Amino acid sequence: MSSPPPSSAPQSIEWRVDSAPVDYPAALADMEARAAAIFEGQAGERVWLLEHPPLYTAGTSANPAELLDPRFPVHDAGRGGRYTYHGPGQRIGYLNIDLRERGKDVRNFVHHLEGWMIDALGDLGISARRAEGRIGIWTDDRQGQEAKIGALGIRVRRWVTLHGFSINVDPDLSHFGGIVPCGLAEYPVTSIAALGIKASMADLDAALKRHFPAFLSRLRRCPSGDGAGVEQCGTGR
Repeated sequence: MSSPPPSSAPQSIEWRVDSAPVDYPAALADMEARAAAIFEGQAGERVWLLEHPPLYTAGTSANPAELLDPRFPVHDAGRGGRYTYHGPGQRIGYLNIDLRERGKDVRNFVHHLEGWMIDALGDLGISARRAEGRIGIWTDDRQGQEAKIGALGIRVRRWVTLHGFSINVDPDLSHFGGIVPCGLAEYPVTSIAALGIKASMADLDAALKRHFPAFLSRLRRCPSGDGAGVEQCGTGR
């Protein structure tokens, strides 16, 4: 079941939340069809929040040696990145955003997508951050070790985005043991629940919705001082 777009979100962008797990191939097909329709001017942009049944996805840089135990179905994702796990208790956000009028800057989009995730987690009392040279969103676990709480993988086709992010709310963390998550064997994976934070999926969704307009506003043309074109803007967030 899907919810209507919230009144606080930009009116032209659909905000869809599915309460039942969505099969990965069906979600992928839906997302790709929506991106094509956006490019053709036949549909509006969309944020789609959902969960998947347990599965692994392989990005375009996936190394077969990092698939340690294919205990769940493995799907080619067509996005950037390596192997990742999706399953119940993990919030997935698929973004079909049209960058043609939002700067046509993929690095800018990814940077502010990370910032959006960090801001939402901050509302739940989690000090999350980027890590130099490592993709994803990081925090310190209860043992004081740096651990990954969120992942992102993006594809851009004809300047319309596909795929998006995942944030671990309360998944079975042992399921990550079948892969080397994102190729980073030396770092553990954590979740909101594993940090001892009592926050639900709905709490996270509400935080994401609060910070979405600010995220969207940062996706814009940023002329450089020498007039050379588009550059990242607002990179402090």
